[in-house]
Amino acid sequence: MSDMITADLVDLDLSADTKEAAARALAERMVSLGRVTDLEGFLADVAAREAQMPTGLDGGIGIPHCRSEHVTEPTLAFGRSAAGIDFGAADGPADLIFLIAAPAGADDAHLTILSSLARQLMNTEFTDALRSAGDVASAAALIRGEEPAAAASEEPADSVASSEAASSDGATGTTSDAPDERPFRIVAVTSCPTGIAHTYMAAESLENAGREAGVEVVVETQGSAGFTRLDPDVIAAADGVIFAHDVAVREKGRFAGKPTVDTGVKAGINRPAELIAEVREKAARGEVTAAARPGSPVERAGEPGEGYGTKLRKWLMSGVSYMVPFVAAGGLLIALGFAIGGWQIDKAQPVIEHFDWTQAHSWGALMFQIGVAAFGFLVPVLAGYIAYGMADRPGLVPGFVGGAISLTIGAGFLGGLAAGLIAGGVVLGIQRIDIPPVLRGIMPVVVIPLVGSAVVGFLMFVVIGKPIAEAQKALTDWLNSLSGTNAVLLGVLLGLMMCFDLGGPVNKVAYTFATSGISVADPSDSAMKIMAAVMAAGMVPPLGMALATFLRKKLFTTAERENGKAAVVLGASFISEGAIPFAAADPLRVIPASMAGGAVTGALAMAFGSTLRAPHGGVWVTPLIGNPFLYLLAVAVGTAVTAGLVILLKSMRKTAPATSASGADAAAEGAKQPVAA
Repeated sequence: MSDMITADLVDLDLSADTKEAAARALAERMVSLGRVTDLEGFLADVAAREAQMPTGLDGGIGIPHCRSEHVTEPTLAFGRSAAGIDFGAADGPADLIFLIAAPAGADDAHLTILSSLARQLMNTEFTDALRSAGDVASAAALIRGEEPAAAASEEPADSVASSEAASSDGATGTTSDAPDERPFRIVAVTSCPTGIAHTYMAAESLENAGREAGVEVVVETQGSAGFTRLDPDVIAAADGVIFAHDVAVREKGRFAGKPTVDTGVKAGINRPAELIAEVREKAARGEVTAAARPGSPVERAGEPGEGYGTKLRKWLMSGVSYMVPFVAAGGLLIALGFAIGGWQIDKAQPVIEHFDWTQAHSWGALMFQIGVAAFGFLVPVLAGYIAYGMADRPGLVPGFVGGAISLTIGAGFLGGLAAGLIAGGVVLGIQRIDIPPVLRGIMPVVVIPLVGSAVVGFLMFVVIGKPIAEAQKALTDWLNSLSGTNAVLLGVLLGLMMCFDLGGPVNKVAYTFATSGISVADPSDSAMKIMAAVMAAGMVPPLGMALATFLRKKLFTTAERENGKAAVVLGASFISEGAIPFAAADPLRVIPASMAGGAVTGALAMAFGSTLRAPHGGVWVTPLIGNPFLYLLAVAVGTAVTAGLVILLKSMRKTAPATSASGADAAAEGAKQPVAA
């Protein structure tokens, strides 16, 4: 702190009569010491910050401040005005003015010291001592913490720098001394646009008010020096929440389900006692915010401490989870098109050229063509949201571009997976580059989409796209070679693939193989048999898990039994969402049981000669299935095999799971995003 303010940066007889003149007078002192390189540019930055929110505080304090590229090092100037200067505070003019200048790239240590000063301004002994300081040297020393403020109270006022320990980690707190009973507990978050002053002043003010009211207050300061998340146990134990902020609260969902007061940061500074009283009243009335919805796979992706394999799985599943609604919607619309318009509906002319409101054929064509349009998004959405899971929003554009290129070159789903991972990696690499401050504003809008798309496009078109396309074609050709006399063997293989990863890459290879076979103008009988076997096998895992929960409830948790009810409809619709919670909680039993049932169903469907022209729909497209009764029998047998095997495997465990929430409860949410078979 000693190098931030010197006697030359103190004016105890500040004669300015406006906040602009006060800022100029103090800034000129900074310029004379070489702390500011461009006076007008710096003052423009100060004015821009002032325009966001007035910097006057109750108690006669003005704290104009900003980050600026014209500042060479963190600097503080202090002025004392006899007449007072209007900085927009509700209680009148300010006589103590602190001009805080932070470089655009100020390090955390300097920002922490500046934030500590902001907290000290809430100490009346500190401000009283400044008002009575007789010379500039003693005033500068007092601010530096070299002279104690008169009659320091509960928190020593002799060390602006000593407050660093309390605020450097972004989480601070006070506790009540009441010995007899547990105090009312509040967690709070404070933040302001610049994150230098108001953030920490609001935290100090709330803590002081809590101390006076006998309330335990713990504050997370989301300021420029970064922030440390409050301990989840502290949040869980809190009786109420206060948000005093002018920028969005980061990870706000952590605080959901509790009585909450949401207000601006200046309210946290000026009327903390009122905020504490308000949150206590809400708690007494039982008024709480809506319970937090668990994060999507994207929001949960790549959490600290997870291994690379876990992160990779989450990234891939984030893409799959966003893609599958397109599969479900597109497939069911295509199935409706066939059901309404007949087998030749795929040859109908575009509805934009001809549509007759009175003809079923036109309506069938409409459903079919909408479904085809939805299917066209599958691979770009897969790639885009894998990249999103890795790099957040900046990854979307390169990911979507890579997915579209994968379709163009025939790399299909495997190409989409590769494109998404490449796009996410490229964007993460770009984000690690040290960018000049002047370019930071255009990075997410222009630079990252441009550079990311160019790099991903080059790699997909020129380097890896063709080998991936050839690999997928080779796999498809190999599967085709197993048809004919080896139809039952092919059914077993497809059933195993459909149930191996419950909507993942292996599943998608089998599904793509089946749909590509029926997408031609005149699909062969063997192609329609393959489609029937694939869909039948894909229905088995959720149906098998549902049946097992009905037959042996004690082997499953409460959450799993609830998921079993939903799995009936999902499995019948050829969406394997219902099996994901079970597989996530107990993969070594659930996945082998699912694969066994799927293999049996695939083999039976091929042996029975069932056919299917629609690429999706489950039991709802039964009218489009050849030999429908034998087809449903194949599904029923596979379901029974899966249910029986999973019951057997779970029964072999030494202890059965309790009916309380377990890992499956958490895993259940992973299945909220549907994962199609």
